[in-house]
Amino acid sequence: MNPGQTIRSTTVLAVLRDGHIAMASDGQVTVGDAVMKHNAQKCRLAGRGSAIVGFAGGAADALALTERLEAKLESHPGDVRRAAVELARDWRSDRILRRLEAMLVVADPKCVLVVSGNGDVIEPDDGIAAIGSGGSYALAAARALARHTKLSAGEVAKEALGIASDICIYSNQSISLVELP
Repeated sequence: MNPGQTIRSTTVLAVLRDGHIAMASDGQVTVGDAVMKHNAQKCRLAGRGSAIVGFAGGAADALALTERLEAKLESHPGDVRRAAVELARDWRSDRILRRLEAMLVVADPKCVLVVSGNGDVIEPDDGIAAIGSGGSYALAAARALARHTKLSAGEVAKEALGIASDICIYSNQSISLVELP
């Protein structure tokens, strides 16, 4: 890998439906024009199993932010919105954290939030959010599936991510799925 080479990775999709949350991610990590990893885990349980977090961007940066999010969830148990807002505030105002290049999707059975280093905490109107290089494709597919099928949150997330990976060259079919009732 050459210094300064762009790392492209990730499609993460969260779907909230009928009180269930599902988050799916692909496993591909691409550096330049080479696939470096096929089975990266980009979404996981957080807040002692009460929430799910997924990340896109620099893995080390995303993991550092995930640790910070865990601390915020400990401080505000059961309040994902408050934890996300507190993280975004710290991320935007802290000189070191501001340099981290990642995005997060944080969700529980009540809400889905996209959190960025610009201080953004965005809750989509329809409970569907996606980030990463294939995020737009996954979002479009998930919205269509949610509007026109009776699939569960997990089925919508997995199918939409599969569709996105057929389109986005930086995503693959190695899909991991994390769900909460």
